[in-house]
Amino acid sequence: MLLKPSNSSEFNKILSDYKSCVLVVHFSAEWSKQCEQMNEVLAEIMKDVPSVNIKFIVVEAEGLPEVSQKYEIEAVPTFVFIKDDSVVYRLNGAHPPELTKKVKTFAESMTGVATASSPPAEEDLNARLKTVINQSPVMLFMKGTQAEPKCKFSREIVGIFKQENVKYGSFNILEDNSVREGLKKYSNWPTYPQLYIDGELIGGLDIIKQMIEDNEFQSSLPKTGSKDNESQSVLPKSGSLDDRLKALVNKAPVMLFMKGSPDAPQCGFSRTTVGILNDTEVKYETFDILKDEEVRQGLKKFSDWPTYPQLYVNGELIGGLDIIRALLDSEELESTLGL
Repeated sequence: MLLKPSNSSEFNKILSDYKSCVLVVHFSAEWSKQCEQMNEVLAEIMKDVPSVNIKFIVVEAEGLPEVSQKYEIEAVPTFVFIKDDSVVYRLNGAHPPELTKKVKTFAESMTGVATASSPPAEEDLNARLKTVINQSPVMLFMKGTQAEPKCKFSREIVGIFKQENVKYGSFNILEDNSVREGLKKYSNWPTYPQLYIDGELIGGLDIIKQMIEDNEFQSSLPKTGSKDNESQSVLPKSGSLDDRLKALVNKAPVMLFMKGSPDAPQCGFSRTTVGILNDTEVKYETFDILKDEEVRQGLKKFSDWPTYPQLYVNGELIGGLDIIRALLDSEELESTLGL
């Protein structure tokens, strides 16, 4: 059961009552679809972990500001793992595979046993899953059918595909529990719907929406899956663009590709990253990807990293905000930056 304190007193009582447990606290907001999806992820995770030693709490970040301030919540969704009144892990953003992995790691450390064992027929199931995934160049695993979706996320994704005029195959996971449970482990993605293109996992509804917003969805589709095959354009890996990107990432020893400038960041992630770098007093240069669409799209493929900001040190990709925060928490950021 998800615990949902309505005020700080109830939250503190939960901390006191379950002090010996690992508490997974989801700082959420009712208006956020990502938070709604991650609550479904938590519900699925709870089926696989022992509830005696690990508890799940959902906190309305804006409704309990004193709690949010205490745990330094800057955005939702954010997950804070608490043990003996101390924060032992923090995960920023909607990352179902990472959340699932961490919860199970903590659960196993508390019980001394694995939370999920591999069935004898796992190899056979994986072979079947691979076959089903490749039934169509664009394959959607959903609740229900294209004609009758059985959950709002599946319904919304079907609507998007209709609007985008995408040709795709689908599999109703409600009719086959072995596929429903097996695919979550096979893909390390615990919720549905799941979209695969050319046998590779793309993700769920939020990923698809982000790709559409970034004008990347149609170009990701194979020719058999697009409404306008001839109009598809995948950014070519031309030597000139690669050379330019290589020169840019090596322009300074510490190079940050962000939205906006250090004086005027244009997204919360860029703003937080700049703040962290400024606190280290490292000398760094930046590139505003909002002013150059070719670099914005090309660098994602060049680095195989789909989001911004991106931090490079001596021409090597370090990662985005989550990686930077992890390095900061482990006291490795300054050495990584060459300080």
